[in-house]
Amino acid sequence: MIKRLKNDEKRKILLLAISFLSVIASFFHIGNLPVDAAWAAILLCGIPILKGAIVGLVTKFDVKADVLVSIALIASVVIGEIFAAGEVAFIMALGAYLEERTVAKARAGIEKLVHLTPTTARLVRNGEELVVPAERVGVGDILRVLAGETIAVDGIILSGQTSVNQAVMTGESLPVDKSAGDEVFSGTVNQFGTFDMRAVKVGEDSSLQRMIRLVQSADADKAKIVGIADRWATWIVVAALTSAAAAWLITGEIIRAVTILVVFCPCALVLATPTAIMAGIGNATKFGILIREGDALERLSEVNRIAFDKTGTLTYGKPDVAAVESFNPCLPKEKLLSLAASAELRSEHPLGKAFVANYRAASDASLPEPENFQMCAGRGVSAVAGGHTILAGNAELLHDNTVPLPQMILDKANEYRNDGCTIIYLSVDNYASGFIALSDPLRPDAVDMMKSIERIGVKSVLLTGDNRHAASHMARIAGIHDIHTDCLPENKTAVIEQYQSVGDLTCMVGDGINDAPALKKAYVGIAMGGIGSDIAVDSADIVLVGDDIKSIPHLLALSKKMMNTIRWNMAISMMINFVAVFLALAGILGPVSGALVHNAGSVTVIINSSLLLKWREHMG
Repeated sequence: MIKRLKNDEKRKILLLAISFLSVIASFFHIGNLPVDAAWAAILLCGIPILKGAIVGLVTKFDVKADVLVSIALIASVVIGEIFAAGEVAFIMALGAYLEERTVAKARAGIEKLVHLTPTTARLVRNGEELVVPAERVGVGDILRVLAGETIAVDGIILSGQTSVNQAVMTGESLPVDKSAGDEVFSGTVNQFGTFDMRAVKVGEDSSLQRMIRLVQSADADKAKIVGIADRWATWIVVAALTSAAAAWLITGEIIRAVTILVVFCPCALVLATPTAIMAGIGNATKFGILIREGDALERLSEVNRIAFDKTGTLTYGKPDVAAVESFNPCLPKEKLLSLAASAELRSEHPLGKAFVANYRAASDASLPEPENFQMCAGRGVSAVAGGHTILAGNAELLHDNTVPLPQMILDKANEYRNDGCTIIYLSVDNYASGFIALSDPLRPDAVDMMKSIERIGVKSVLLTGDNRHAASHMARIAGIHDIHTDCLPENKTAVIEQYQSVGDLTCMVGDGINDAPALKKAYVGIAMGGIGSDIAVDSADIVLVGDDIKSIPHLLALSKKMMNTIRWNMAISMMINFVAVFLALAGILGPVSGALVHNAGSVTVIINSSLLLKWREHMG
């Protein structure tokens, strides 16, 4: 399929090149040819235009710009003005090609979502495990999920403790500890422990299948913008035919009527939008922005609200040590961190890896190998390191090992928790010695970006699967006042739908698989290309290749500048057309000179659009 598309594009470029050369040869009378060279342009570019106009009129009575072009082509050929016909055919074909170039390529985001769906499940019946196709699981069935397996259906944990990676559904950067009574979702990954669960929502009712349907329906609902020339085509055709008929009746000269038809052809108007869009896309590329949908910038210029995911978008999506608090006089903070890092040295948990990375970044000293290392699923780890017995995990881990947590440690931990931090309590030799606070840090450009967006006149909103404490703290720092927390994919989509139902056209910026439906539903979707999932990227109209969120204000300003360029292009093209029509009525312009004047309008539009390539907004 891709190979066929590439071959088709090469064929179109070749036909355009031949047509261009034939028009040049015709104008300068190059070569001693038996027929006018412009016939090549008429046959290669004009015939497809005629065919499209006839099919549109006959099957749908759809009047587009190509109807007037077809009339002008036929009239020019009838009176022997071959160059004029060839030039108009070439310009229109060039405009159509540029428009096609701005249309998005076929995307495979929904297919990738489908591939996330587990194909099998481990069914428990009469004490025996049976591996069965996932579609055979019914409501109420008991399933066993081992470490590393993807959960097949939505359900409730009956027994066992674990940590579940829920990024596919909530976008949360850290695994969530789960135990009996907790809810789990299809498509999420069991990371460490084994548990039994009761199936609650299966098949098409499961969370992952609902998300797939959301992506499909949102894509179908997104309207495509119609080309400006085609939008006004009926009026252009009526005005052109009326003017040509009037000129013929008044002067009796058919050549004046044909000239009017030629100069009335909306070639410059057809070029007005695609040339500006392509220049805008070229500008965006310089800032590490990939425009995947041709009309994305056009739509972006209309948005008045921009919604951000938190984890991986406004933040880095990776936990980092925010603070170390020691309540043991014999253990300074640095020593406490080194013991925790030693205990977590062999852990696969992201929090444990964060300890180790933070310690190694701050110190050149090597970490002693832990002994008696034990992973306690849903709790934390225990190990012996540096001659000390260490527990690192949640409050339940210390409670299970009969290590009391003093109130002063709990109170101090709550202060960090209110700022959105995750707390890991530390026990050294059966004594609660302190804790480590971890957070997902805000990107340094986020605050300035939000201020720039406000200056442009676009409101910001936070949509996140994180809890209110973590989200509110981050939103307060970033300067976002409108917050929606604990969002599953359908919640994000519903919020965007609610905004857009009252006229707030919304742009969504996200990075995770869970953001895919919202990216589709939004008027414009922007995905983080570096850290983001392939499915989020495939669902978006625009991709920030280097995850550089500070380029978003430039992108918003560029979209508005591009639309101003398109408006100027339209004004220029219509002004030149009107002047040319009056000159044609007066008999000053003939078909050939009319074609050249009308060609000058197209060149002017292209030059004006090209100014966008080096444009840069000074945000101040």
